[in-house]
Amino acid sequence: MPPREAGTIGGEIVLPSSGWAAVLRGARNRCPRCQQAKLFARFLKPVPHCPACGQNWTHQRADDFPAYVSILLTGHLMAPIIITLVRDFDLSTAALVAIIMPLAMILMIGLLQPAKGAIIALQWWLGMHGFERERPVPPGGEAVP
Repeated sequence: MPPREAGTIGGEIVLPSSGWAAVLRGARNRCPRCQQAKLFARFLKPVPHCPACGQNWTHQRADDFPAYVSILLTGHLMAPIIITLVRDFDLSTAALVAIIMPLAMILMIGLLQPAKGAIIALQWWLGMHGFERERPVPPGGEAVP
């Protein structure tokens, strides 16, 4: 892991242009800072340091928030499906449970890692929990605070 010098943006590192860009990088399991390496070593365990840019990810404190986000998104995605199944199809309760429960579980588990990556990226972008707040330098200008 290469050492990371404070305030140095060298080589091929291109900082995200906005918080949304950083969040999208994190949701795609990429380092929000450089987009070169994976953010997670295992399903929900972030790498301690980015192997490409050396960013320290041990400051992250996502805790239970990704699970809440995953449940919220799953509920909003499942609501129209459940309403359609109940209203338009004459299915028994057992059939509804057999369709809805696995689909909801797959959605919740599938959204969990992207939600955690997005939250870690947002914490980094906002400089929370000990992260150094970095912003890209506009061409011919000074860094934006």
